[in-house]
Amino acid sequence: MGSVQRAMRLLESVAEHEHGAPAKQLARETGLALPTAYHLLRTLVYEGYLRRDKGLFFLGEAAERLGSSGAEQKRRSTVVEALAHWRDLIGVPVYYAQYRNGEIEVLCVSDSPGNPAVEEWADFRETGHAHAIGQCLLAQLDDEARRDHLDRYPVQSITPYTVRDGHSLLRRLERTARMEPVIERQEYALGTVCAAIPITLGNAAATMAISLPAHQADRLPAATQQLQEEIGRLMGSLAISISI
Repeated sequence: MGSVQRAMRLLESVAEHEHGAPAKQLARETGLALPTAYHLLRTLVYEGYLRRDKGLFFLGEAAERLGSSGAEQKRRSTVVEALAHWRDLIGVPVYYAQYRNGEIEVLCVSDSPGNPAVEEWADFRETGHAHAIGQCLLAQLDDEARRDHLDRYPVQSITPYTVRDGHSLLRRLERTARMEPVIERQEYALGTVCAAIPITLGNAAATMAISLPAHQADRLPAATQQLQEEIGRLMGSLAISISI
């Protein structure tokens, strides 16, 4: 345990020197005997956590990967916390999804026992034509990408309310304004209504969505507007975080 603590102190000391530092300086700053510092520094270099160049020590690739992983985890935590806040504030399940590498990916869902999320009874990736999340993401794609997706995942009716064919779906998507929420009523799951709000992420297609039981459908417009306002309020701080 003592060796680990001393190694961590050395890593922290090296991290404070953007232009590198020699072993003697690092030993002095960490209060370690020079032979001990040399031994630990050599081990850290061997393991890739440090690199040595002209007598100076710098953070290595392994340490940088740790930092990158930590930053990514922090971004994910920001999204999770935002969705949980909106879930409690609005009283609905909240979803975050992106269109990545030709697929619909639901990346985060925040619900509660009193407001459960929609059960994924049919693969979300294959039924994008039927749910608000998929329709919102498809509406943000260009025509070629949209048709490519529907070639791979053809329109099929999964409830009596699902759009009947690809031509009808394409016409609906073309009529959808770029930043307009997408509303879907029982097209994916009977007894459920949903709304999805498009999110601007450069060229990427993303969305935040909510769902409600059909008997609470009258709440959907106000809840959707409230989520839009909340997203707008936090969009600056979320812009990087939601790129997960």
